[in-house]
Amino acid sequence: MQLAEFNAAADPRAVLTECLAVPRWVDTVRSGRPYADLEGLLAAADLVLEPDEIRAAMAAHPRIGEKPKGEGTGAEWSRSEQSGVDGSTAEKFLAANAEYEARFGHVYLVCASGRSGEELLEILRSRLGNDPDTELRIAGEELVKIAKLRLAKAVR
Repeated sequence: MQLAEFNAAADPRAVLTECLAVPRWVDTVRSGRPYADLEGLLAAADLVLEPDEIRAAMAAHPRIGEKPKGEGTGAEWSRSEQSGVDGSTAEKFLAANAEYEARFGHVYLVCASGRSGEELLEILRSRLGNDPDTELRIAGEELVKIAKLRLAKAVR
């Protein structure tokens, strides 16, 4: 969709929710219309998420190394974003994800776009030393990075 279409849309919630299923984020980005350019749109999307919002949004994200389930734009984006995770690293992610989830109680979330499986594993391992609050904050920052990438794909 072109930026002019996004600005004029009666209700772009569906498009925004595909990018990040956080109602406050969706409403903030939606209410900032009209945007003069893509940079302005992406700046509005750069929101600090609350812990409860982060936890809820994580439920919509597949584990790194696992194929996203379902159809639709969000699943297609996840497959594309995780394209650097191949068969050799997917196996390693089984154990790494289990260790991460046991430590923090939620899935490992990272903006995977353009990164190799080995790089994503290194990031996971480095983040295991974080305390739970710090890790949740980092996961929220990663969610926003992912949302902004997806928004830039959805609105040109």
